[in-house]
Formats: sequence, structure tokens, C-alpha cells
Amino acid sequence: MRALAVIALVVFLFGPPTALTAYALLAPTTTGCMPGGNTVGPIGALPTQLTASTTGGAVVRLDQVQLGHAATIITTGSTAEGVGRDGVLVALMAALTESHLRMLANPGAYPSSAGFPNDGDASDHDSLGLFQMRPAAGWGTVAQLMDPGYQAAAFFGGPTGPNHGSPRGLLDIPDWQRLPKGAAAQAVEVSAFPDRYAQYEPVAQAILEQLTTTPGATDAKRDDAPFVSSRIVFPLPADTWTRMSGFGMRTHPVTGVRTLHAGTDYAAPAGTPVLALADGVVAYAGPDPRAGNLLVIDHTLAGPNGPRRVASAYSHLLDGSTAVSEGDYVSAGSQVAQVGSTGQSTGPHLHLQIHPGGFDAAPTDPEPWLAAHSPTALDGSTVLPATGSCRTEATP
Repeated sequence: MRALAVIALVVFLFGPPTALTAYALLAPTTTGCMPGGNTVGPIGALPTQLTASTTGGAVVRLDQVQLGHAATIITTGSTAEGVGRDGVLVALMAALTESHLRMLANPGAYPSSAGFPNDGDASDHDSLGLFQMRPAAGWGTVAQLMDPGYQAAAFFGGPTGPNHGSPRGLLDIPDWQRLPKGAAAQAVEVSAFPDRYAQYEPVAQAILEQLTTTPGATDAKRDDAPFVSSRIVFPLPADTWTRMSGFGMRTHPVTGVRTLHAGTDYAAPAGTPVLALADGVVAYAGPDPRAGNLLVIDHTLAGPNGPRRVASAYSHLLDGSTAVSEGDYVSAGSQVAQVGSTGQSTGPHLHLQIHPGGFDAAPTDPEPWLAAHSPTALDGSTVLPATGSCRTEATP
């Protein structure tokens, strides 16, 4: 019933594109869900703060921004095969130790890092971000390492990681599961102070228990809790798109009827990655008479007055490119589909709509909305593979 409502609203709202140009097709992406066992439940609502203690009794207080970074780590790990709950705990312990879960710039070593969204400045040599990774050590460029999703993916590494085993992420460490969690974190970080990580295990446990549901839990209300995001990403990689047609009344270029164009059109080559605007849950992924292949994602965004619901919609997607399904959880900046020209379209482009209050609510102009939220523009090398994860259903 919800899918039918989404389709009906799209038929009414979506305007067609302007004339665009076709380009070569890129390879499709895939997605999957972790096998059962050592699994991580979906993210619930982010608390405003969390207090826990280390093994030594030190009190650690985390705010909602820090917990948002923890949610990024949890989401990235929960959708990477082979990580599981233990691997997520290792990553949280490492980030707590290295940065106290803060995205740290380092303007002394890399002045450009201060131009990216950050939670303050670091002074540890030439290290950056949540895991204090060093460009000189091969972890990535400054732009890449100032992206929390990239840092999490690099820490986990493995066959889908961005560094292909050099430097080694957690999944590149042989038999990491057999190591104490603090030792596993040290194996990735290679710190001069290897004993620091273990003390944060109870804090990492508290974060994971507070932010996630238990797979197979019977509490259906908790399973439906909103997935709060504090990070916005532009839905196409940098330097791949051209703005074509904006929000407002216009003459439909196909039917000739004057109607509301309820979003913004961005021309891009066919096959260009389409990125999730923010962390969220896929509300609809399927066909639509005007939008062609349509994807709608529900987001709950953190704000000064509390969480607020927003839906983003992506239309005219390339046939066979949608890498997520209804109910999947997605991470901000992960590839969810590819640019196409399906439906009432005259060429490859992304038609983006923003609906404050949810997709059943009226659309707003995406351009001022995006400008007000300062989205991160990812380059092609920082785009993560599709990260849709299966939503854990409550048992009767």
C-alpha cells in the first residue's frame, strides 16, 4: 500500500527533464547482507548524549555529533562482509582512542583539511580524521580522509576496502578474530602506544548497545526507530554533473503541458554513481510511469531543535543499476544506483526531489535546501560501494 502511495504522488509531482546528452555506460554495483551470527542490528534514534566508563574507571561523555560518527562506523561495518559485531567494536575502540570519535582536521600539516567539515584540529604529526590516518602512510588523500565514511571503510579494509590491503585494514589482518580486540585495533593503527585501545572496550560496547537494535529482537517499536543522520552528501560525485533545470513551474518538454517541476535536474553521463544524500532507509525502489526507475529514501536528520524527517527521491535511474531494496539501510555517500534516462526523459540525468516531513509532504526546492545543509562533495575516489543492509524484522 505504501509503495502505491509513493507511485501515485510521484506521478503527480515529478516533472520531466530538459534535453540532455548520452554517454558511455559504467559497470553496475551490487550489494548484499551479512550472514547471521555475529551481526549488528540497525541503527536506532541517536541519543543527545551517552556516558560510559573505561576499564580504568575514566568517565567518557559523548555528544550527538560524536555518536553520529559512531553510527557511520557501525553502518559501514555492518554492511561489510566479515566484519560483524566484533569488528565494529574494534573500530569503535580505535576511533575512541585516536580521536574520541571526532573528525579532526590538521591545518598545521595539511592547511586544506580545515576547509572540510570537522570537529576541531589535531596536532598529532600529520594525522587526520576519526582514526588519525596519515596521507603519507598511504591511507588516502586529504579529501578522502576528511570523509568519515571513507575512514571507516579504510579501517575495515578487505576486498571492498579503498586501499586493497595496503595499508592493511582490519579484514586484511590474518585471524584478527582470534586477537584480543585491543590488539586487533593496534594491528591496524600500528600505534606507538599499543595498550591504549583495550580500555575503551566497555565504552564501545555501550555505544553499540545504545545505538543499535538486537538482531531478531521482539521489540517492534525499537526496530522501527528512526535512523538519525548528521551528514549530508551531494548525490553525484564532484565534477560529473551540470545543473540543467530547476524547481518551479515550466512547460513539460515532452507533453507541452505547463506543470510544476518539483525538483532539480543534473545532467551527468549515463552510469555515473548516484549517492545517498544521507543515512536513511529505502522507502521505495521500483518503476514509475514518469520517473522511470525511482528510488525514495527516508532520512531522519539531526538538528538544533531535534530530529526531523526528510525524504529524498532520485528518478530516471539506469535500468538494473539500483543496488538497494525497500527496507534497506543506506549510508550517506554510498552508491545506491546510477544515472540513466528512463521514464519521461530526453537524456541521462538525475532528477532530485527533497520532501521535508516525508515523501507524502510537499516538495521543496532542492538547491536552497542543499545550500543550507552544506553537503559534502565526494570525488570519484571517495565514493563507497552500495551499502544497503537488510533491516532486521521483529519476530512475532
